[in-house]
Formats: sequence, structure tokens, C-alpha cells
Amino acid sequence: MFGERLFGLDAQTLFDAAVLCIDMFVLFFFLSYMMFNPVRDLLNRRKARIENDKKQAEEDKLKAAKLKEEYEARLKDVDKEAENILSETRQKALKNGDRITTEAKEEADRIIAHAKSEAELEKKKITDEVKKEIIEVATLMAGKVAAASVDKKTQEALVDETLREIGDSTWLS
Repeated sequence: MFGERLFGLDAQTLFDAAVLCIDMFVLFFFLSYMMFNPVRDLLNRRKARIENDKKQAEEDKLKAAKLKEEYEARLKDVDKEAENILSETRQKALKNGDRITTEAKEEADRIIAHAKSEAELEKKKITDEVKKEIIEVATLMAGKVAAASVDKKTQEALVDETLREIGDSTWLS
């Protein structure tokens, strides 16, 4: 019993083992060609897509940073432009205010000149009326003087009487 082996290595078993190894080796290469290579290709494509996405994300990030800088610059320009518009508006308002003030002064000067000319006309009119009254008074006095041959006392009485008839307010105004 001890002479028999539990595991016999005969030529058929060695041949079967060699064929099995060759079959496994062929099967491994066949499966690696059919399964491992496509999986590797799939992983390589995925890796390349991820790399492209990373590059695209970096480019987009740079573009976003540039756009942000441009918008910030534009915002600064907008602030400057708004300040310029406000200063121009202030200057226009000051010019309009000066123009309105000048026009108002000119209008006031015209009104004053018109009032002065009206006052001159009124003064001339009053002067003419006073002259007429003086002529009337002189005529009345001359008539009274002629009517009575008068001495000095009588003449003074006539002047006083004429003045009373005309009234003090005429001579005082």
C-alpha cells in the first residue's frame, strides 16, 4: 500500500497539465484582448475626457476672471462717466442760473428805465400844469392890479387874497 502513490505523475497527467497551462495562457490573452483592452481603452478615453474637462474648466475660469476684470473696469468707468454727467449737469445748471439771473437783471433794468421815463413824463406834465396855474395866477393878479390903482398896501392884500383863493397846497406841492 505504501508503494502506490496518492498522486501519480504520469505522462498523460503532465500532458494534460501542460495543455491546461497553454489553454489558460491562450484564454488569458484572448480575454485580455477581448475584455481588458476595451476596458483599458474605455478608461483611457474617460481619462482623456476628464483631462479635457479640466483644461476646459481652467480656460473657462480664466475667461471668467477676464470678464470679471472687464466688468469691474466698466463699473469704474460707469462711475467716472456718471460723475462726468453730474458735473456737466451742474455746469449747465449754473450756466442756466447765470443766464436767468442776467435776464432778470436786464428785465429789471428795462422796468426801472420805463418807470424813470414815466416819472419824467409825469414830472413834465406836472411842471406844465404848474406853469399854467402860475400864468392863471399872474393873469388874475394883473387883472386885479389893473382894476384898482393900487398902492403897496393894496398890492400886498391882493397877493394874499389870490394866494388864499389858489390855496396853500398848490404852492407847497
